[in-house]
Amino acid sequence: IHIYEIQYRAMSAMNFRRYRFLSIRTGPCFGHTRRSIQSFSTSTSSVFNVKKNIKVKIVEVGPRDGLQNETKVLSPRTKVHLVQKLVEAGCKHIETASFVSPKWVPAMASSSEVMTGLHEWRLNRARGENDKNDPAPSTVFSVLTPNIKGFEDAMNCGKGVVDEVAIFAAASESFSQKNLGCSIDSSIEKFAKVTEKSKEYGIPVRGYVSCVMGCPYEENIEVSNVVRVAERLMELGCHEISLGDTIGVGTPEQTIQLLAEVKMALDTEMIAVHFHDTYGQALVNIYAALGEGIRTIDSSVAGLGGCPYAAGASGNVATEDVVYMLNGMGLECGIDLPKLVQAGEFILDELDKESNSKCGIAIAAKSNSFDGTGKVCA
Repeated sequence: IHIYEIQYRAMSAMNFRRYRFLSIRTGPCFGHTRRSIQSFSTSTSSVFNVKKNIKVKIVEVGPRDGLQNETKVLSPRTKVHLVQKLVEAGCKHIETASFVSPKWVPAMASSSEVMTGLHEWRLNRARGENDKNDPAPSTVFSVLTPNIKGFEDAMNCGKGVVDEVAIFAAASESFSQKNLGCSIDSSIEKFAKVTEKSKEYGIPVRGYVSCVMGCPYEENIEVSNVVRVAERLMELGCHEISLGDTIGVGTPEQTIQLLAEVKMALDTEMIAVHFHDTYGQALVNIYAALGEGIRTIDSSVAGLGGCPYAAGASGNVATEDVVYMLNGMGLECGIDLPKLVQAGEFILDELDKESNSKCGIAIAAKSNSFDGTGKVCA
């Protein structure tokens, strides 16, 4: 049983709200130890009162993080078609591929072909085949490059093909060894080569921190570990750092506690959140993060994804569900929900699987319940 004793203080002159947690006791579930928080602050746009007319950046990770764990290997053409549909739906930032060894991640073996195909498509759109408001030329295509070889392979696709690269470290030593084959410190040293090279190409780097709230191999992840890794990625030059609940065990309380600490080390604008929905907490965690001022959210169309090195971890939070929630809160993300659902239906048909998005399922069912005249089908 969780016991919360909360003293609320208003600081109207500074337009801030302050919550003082005198005692927060958490049970032993998932190895999270009992802990106390003295205090932390949130802005007026708290968890319960997020301001309206705020723009939220959605980083669509389905084409990479979503597909990498699928057993069915899709053709480059299918992957390109998925990204095209996501662009048409209004996704402005898309993680499209991963330049890793196909031996370890077979689903990403065609990354070069995917990026080349997307580049040709985007160039054709930029030449004026569509209207001036076409989103394709300005969409950011990001790729994962965990080492210098991956970065070089990505750059070999050609100038202007890749808009951003991403690197990922872990807050867990055990996970780092399993996932990257080296310690956290050694992984940071390898990433330094990537960030140095990226400066020569003028390519921005995004950083990921895995296992920020739990690890499949360690009982507990200290927040101080998360902060330390995030700071080191920032020092390498990452312009944005995404905090990943890789196995989806986090709760809103933990989300707020984590962000309170990380925001002491990083500018809030640099922080993104990346939640898996293993225990059904992803949306409420995002809601809590929004209240802490976070404006960048990673999500995956149809809730695709998982982690090959985290047994039992289900997919990322579904982009459809995130967009539906944001729309209901009056927050702007620029994504057309019906078109997004169509993109999800497309890739689900290709994978021959069911959607992990409750919103996607509901909208698709509603759409299929009517015929062309608007009457309910028998």
